[in-house]
Amino acid sequence: MQHTDHADLLADLTIRASRAARQWQPDALITDVRSLTGGSSSLTFIAQVSGQARTEPVVLKVAPPGLPPVRNRDVLRQGRVMNALQGAANVAAPAVYFEHSGTPPEIPPFVAMQMVAGECVEPLLDTTRTRDAATRAQTHERFLDATRMLAHLHQVEPSEIGLGDEPAVPLSEEIDRWTRAFETAPEDLQGDYLSCAKALHATIPEAVAPVVNHGDYRLGNTLCEGNRVTAIIDWEIWSVGDPRVDLTWLTYFTDEAGHPATPPDEPCGTPTVAEVVRTYEQTLGSPVVDIDWFNALTRYKEAAATALLIKRARRAGTMTVEANPSFVRMEPMMPTLLSDARALIGY
Repeated sequence: MQHTDHADLLADLTIRASRAARQWQPDALITDVRSLTGGSSSLTFIAQVSGQARTEPVVLKVAPPGLPPVRNRDVLRQGRVMNALQGAANVAAPAVYFEHSGTPPEIPPFVAMQMVAGECVEPLLDTTRTRDAATRAQTHERFLDATRMLAHLHQVEPSEIGLGDEPAVPLSEEIDRWTRAFETAPEDLQGDYLSCAKALHATIPEAVAPVVNHGDYRLGNTLCEGNRVTAIIDWEIWSVGDPRVDLTWLTYFTDEAGHPATPPDEPCGTPTVAEVVRTYEQTLGSPVVDIDWFNALTRYKEAAATALLIKRARRAGTMTVEANPSFVRMEPMMPTLLSDARALIGY
């Protein structure tokens, strides 16, 4: 089956979700499937599920039709980690109710998840969000709550939640992953990435015990109510690996870190980098070592990932201040990220 338009996809989803839901609850009925958001790695819909036991909205996360559901498009793998984390102490991830493997690439797989209350905001990059004292205070508390939740996530032993068969990603492979991304980027966005990769490889720190990593852990990939995180979402690139990869990615989205996509406005209210690291260490119960190397890796990763996003925006004709202001701000700063990375490791 080849989906030719949005209506076909909605109709197919309604039928397949109804069948799959009855494996979860025999009397379940799926209605009112409609778009929630869209993206390049997956599509997101909301639907109503009703039955004798309950009536509630559910979120359907669907792999893009026509593409193999691999890597960040593998929604069933995302469902696996969210299911595995149910019951993990002080870690909130949406529960997965049911799923369907489809027959990809024509008929895409999907997972149906609990719809968790909360707003999804990346305060550092959101130019529409007010930055008054009350909002800045809320951002500060949310950030620290997310930091504590990250530490609790990293305390979970993968083998104890059914993820023991996941291979741990060594730091050398983490570097190589983003080097491969650079290889496909436009030449003007590459900078001297090979020298930076060489420097990172030459200075790899001693490994620590691997944990479940989110891969893109920041406030913009959580749901929040008030001052608290209600769920960690968007598990597209999760892996088992070094926990410092997640920690320094989070700290890069603080006011202090100087992220090049930050709008030239007043601070949004995040804690300092030191406060984030201290909160993480206190929650984890152990110190973090060799953090500068991971700060360097974070900048290498950000440069590579952003180069791919800018490449897509250029192709789509959306590389404008109106459509993608953060990309426009970052475009001239790409070489700086690589030089910053090398400076952090002194190589």
